[in-house]
Amino acid sequence: MAPKVHAAGASLAALLAAGTAQAGETLTVYTYDSFVSEWGPGPGIEEAFEARCGDCDLEFVALPGGVDILQRLRLEGQGTAADVVLGLDMNLMAEARALDLLAPHGVDTAPLALPIDWDDDTFLPYDWGHFAFVYDTEQLETPPGSFEALLAAPEDLRVILQDPRTSVTGQGLMLWIKKLYGERAPEVWAKLDERVLTVTNGWSQAYFSLFMNGEAPMVLSYATSPAYHMGVEGSDRYQAAEFEEGHYLQVETAAMVANTEAPALARDFLAFVLTPDFQRHIPLGNVMNPAIDLGEDLPAVFDRLIAPESLTFAPEEVREHRREWIREWLNAVAR
Repeated sequence: MAPKVHAAGASLAALLAAGTAQAGETLTVYTYDSFVSEWGPGPGIEEAFEARCGDCDLEFVALPGGVDILQRLRLEGQGTAADVVLGLDMNLMAEARALDLLAPHGVDTAPLALPIDWDDDTFLPYDWGHFAFVYDTEQLETPPGSFEALLAAPEDLRVILQDPRTSVTGQGLMLWIKKLYGERAPEVWAKLDERVLTVTNGWSQAYFSLFMNGEAPMVLSYATSPAYHMGVEGSDRYQAAEFEEGHYLQVETAAMVANTEAPALARDFLAFVLTPDFQRHIPLGNVMNPAIDLGEDLPAVFDRLIAPESLTFAPEEVREHRREWIREWLNAVAR
């Protein structure tokens, strides 16, 4: 029989329980499929966090991408099964915040090492990178060094893109072009469309199924993508073309769901995000730049990557204009 507890003691116990992770708790984290793949950072992060928290279970729920995570949150609302969402990038933040489902992370962000200042109290960065066109050096000896050079390239230069409605990388290209060209964006889209082999729903299909099989010499990806080939495969074949105009920045974030039933465990996980035990899995697992300075733990191949100028829009501006800019893209490529 359970012992009786006085009312004051019960209240104190409730407060302590709300602030302390409970043995045997499960933490459900919505993320994207490549994060939890066998070659991604998820398995190593799960092992490290479960060793940290003791008797707890970190359960990843994999969705196709960041846009899908946002949609899942929107559909589930207050009834969401997620305790933490990991994979909403800075360009989806304002839309996610407007759902009123997330809570402040409470993490000291002093360790952050990003190319921009960061002071958001809800979205906690865990990695960053620049969108870029990755090219196959065996098919393309000299890549274009600017958007203008890409648009003026020979007709036989083909690129593989992703859909901005369904893909974070596709949305990144949309924002990149809009940032550089403003009202001229439809004209640029129309010219770029002449170089497009195909537009896929997501990054994995474009990169692995098509580009890696030699279907085109260039694919929309990340400036960090060559790090995997150099650091894991020992190959210099795939490189990122550096554009003189600058590259659009992506910062990926984690956030806590406000009505989580495991608030202490969720906060502990978010605090864990900015530790070396989490971050060391990012460079060659998620193939992105870590959110903190890893020092000698950063793989040496990252010193060989391009380091472009960062271009950004404010998250609120993306939220305000995203649908308008998607329609602009659709109209331009439908001509």
